[in-house]
Amino acid sequence: MAAPRTVLLTGAAGGIGTLMRALLPRYGYTLRLFDARPVDGEPGAVTADLTDRRALRAAVRGSDAIVHLAGISLEAPFEEILHANIEGTYCLYEAAREAGVRRVVLASSNHAVGFTPVPAPGEPPVPVDTPHRPDTFYGLSKCFGEDLASLYRDRHGIESVCLRIGSCRPEPTSVRMLSTWLSPADCARLLHAALTADGVGHTVAYGSSANTRLWWDLGTARALGYTPLDDSETYAAGLPAEEPADGRSLIGGEFCTPTPPTRRA
Repeated sequence: MAAPRTVLLTGAAGGIGTLMRALLPRYGYTLRLFDARPVDGEPGAVTADLTDRRALRAAVRGSDAIVHLAGISLEAPFEEILHANIEGTYCLYEAAREAGVRRVVLASSNHAVGFTPVPAPGEPPVPVDTPHRPDTFYGLSKCFGEDLASLYRDRHGIESVCLRIGSCRPEPTSVRMLSTWLSPADCARLLHAALTADGVGHTVAYGSSANTRLWWDLGTARALGYTPLDDSETYAAGLPAEEPADGRSLIGGEFCTPTPPTRRA
């Protein structure tokens, strides 16, 4: 697929969105920015809720593809997850359908399979076709997003790449992240591959760097043309040797505990 010229980036004020605003244009993209919060330093960004159908239609119209990062990224009351992550993603796909946009790259999450056990040393990595085992309402919303993308592929012909992103930040900050880390540079490489690969249909792929301690299979991501260049092991010596045991044996980590990380009011 030829590289799209104009890409709508939702969640542009968020953590990953902020990183990608700096990195994706290096691949030749012109970004349209959309977020429920103002995007610092970007007066042309659209500030609106995803369920504002008029604002969303205007932002999608004329876009060649969409990178959908918007939504709540921690646990929250179900009503909030329903509005931001479930209704918001539905509105996005409807706007894409109406505008004739044929490619969406959707930020899913490893928390869609959070209750999956971490593979023991010597065991094969967790495959991409492992059954959904969400660890929170947040993780459940990512299962919905993956299935919604499948529906819109089969019913409306919109191709989607659903990326089960691990932990995308400048460097890992915990032992768990040595397995889940996705460097910002590798994230941009992965998004570029997802935007330009041919015949993706409905693809689900894990999103991580080439970590020595990687838990899941990156084969699907590599098949898109993704070549990760970074490894979290570079940072291992500077991290604490031990972490709390609760949830450590499960992919979702502390999201699998009775008190998962929660969105602050």
